[in-house]
Amino acid sequence: MEALNRTLFLWINATPDTPDWLISLATLVARDLITIVPVLIVALWLWGPENQVGSQRRLVLKTAIALAWALTVSWLIGNLYPHPRPFVVGLGHQFLAHDATESYPSNHGTIIFTFAIAFFCWHRVWSGIVLLAVGLAIAWSRIFLGVHWPMDMLGGLLLGGLSCLIAQIAWHFCGQRLLSNISSLYRLLFAFPIRKGWVRE
Repeated sequence: MEALNRTLFLWINATPDTPDWLISLATLVARDLITIVPVLIVALWLWGPENQVGSQRRLVLKTAIALAWALTVSWLIGNLYPHPRPFVVGLGHQFLAHDATESYPSNHGTIIFTFAIAFFCWHRVWSGIVLLAVGLAIAWSRIFLGVHWPMDMLGGLLLGGLSCLIAQIAWHFCGQRLLSNISSLYRLLFAFPIRKGWVRE
């Protein structure tokens, strides 16, 4: 498996002969495209058609549960079974500055794939497919720039699927109570913008 991991990495990883524009594009994707996650979470909670805000907020909370679980497990795996990044072992070429932290699974991959699977399962199939494409672009870019292995991204994808399953099970036990409590807190803290109509109640 490690041999396959290295072979795939070297096949995807950029080289000094790679055009500068492609390196710049990959850097933009690797660093900035992940911001779609907090932007969508905030937008779905605060705005939307009145008859859809409730389902949007359920989606936000279920996704948050999945993300919390995924990142916790990712941290545990990274600390219990540390795996060095490609540039740490001197393989390939690095084009993106990064600390020599544990490589597996990728936090970027874990976050975006958890998000994509959550939308696929709990929102719309097409939105999940779009976010999955975004996830694949982020995964490619971070391997291309030399800061992750392909298996790091596969680990993020598998962890995302497992975390969404855990979140769905957890929702049956405490979801509605959690939604009610957080909604009450939201109405208290955002009373002024709600009254002004800037955000949904």
